[in-house]
Amino acid sequence: MELVCPAGTPASLRAAVDAGAHAVYCGFADETNARNFPGLNFSRPELAEGVAYAHARGAKVLVAINTFPRAGEQALWHRAVADAHAAGADAVILADLGLIAHAAQAHPGLRLHLSVQAAAANPDAINFYAQTFGIRRVVLPRVLSVEEIAAITREIDIETEVFVFGGLCVMAEGRCSLSSYATGLSPNMNGVCSPASHVAYAEVAGQQEARLGGFLIHRTPKGAPAPYPTLCKGCFTSDDGRGNRQTGHIFEDPASLDATQLIPALQKAGVRALKIEGRQRSRAYVAQVVRAFRAAVEAADRGEPMPEGLLAKLTEGQAATTGAYAKTWR
Repeated sequence: MELVCPAGTPASLRAAVDAGAHAVYCGFADETNARNFPGLNFSRPELAEGVAYAHARGAKVLVAINTFPRAGEQALWHRAVADAHAAGADAVILADLGLIAHAAQAHPGLRLHLSVQAAAANPDAINFYAQTFGIRRVVLPRVLSVEEIAAITREIDIETEVFVFGGLCVMAEGRCSLSSYATGLSPNMNGVCSPASHVAYAEVAGQQEARLGGFLIHRTPKGAPAPYPTLCKGCFTSDDGRGNRQTGHIFEDPASLDATQLIPALQKAGVRALKIEGRQRSRAYVAQVVRAFRAAVEAADRGEPMPEGLLAKLTEGQAATTGAYAKTWR
């Protein structure tokens, strides 16, 4: 299976390639990709240099152009597709139907991957994209069990890619409204989930408060570990309407996805590529995670047990979950 690794900066791209990534994914420093944070992403010259670096070492570069263009302003997204193609990218990762149609028509030689942001989670949807636009790979949403993934791969003729480590979005992929409600910036159009420009910290009565867009997300004892304030993983007080109040993580606990132990099952299910989330992370983080997963993939190829406990300290809140992959409630 191909190991697809995050590259938020040129330094992270080099670190991922040197650590054994089969492919890296990155984006331009604008609204065309869903990690549009200050200090991240690539200029056009940086992308061309990154592609050359990766290709010289046998790795691929995939460019994420996976936000949804605003009406009347699609030229920015069209230019991103053209520039990625010109830089020698091995594929572009797209979500918007109109942008996919444009890329297929304007750049027939460019390999197209369907972003997780498109939320294509059944064979009918995936086959539509493949047959209509020539999509070659689908990144499956993080809401499917291993058994459901296996059933999907039996009914499609293109490659599947799944997330195996990193941040775990609890929303239907490509349909998040919480962050845009709080900050006025849409993750799926502006490319910014819980933007740092709207985060504020303060010490109040011996505790640290974290706010996003003015909303209190976390209150933790001074000196205790505190996760980044994203709304879906915030700690809130709720009322069931009958006077019963409780405080806790209503949507999702602050934990990272870690599907290392499920790699053999995903391989058996027909998954072609394993994706690591983390373009906001440091190059040291990227290198350590890539090395660990490269070892796991090679162990799976040899039929050996998966290594354990290699990445516990790198998970969010030092907690990990297999998410939907092994759920039993369906």
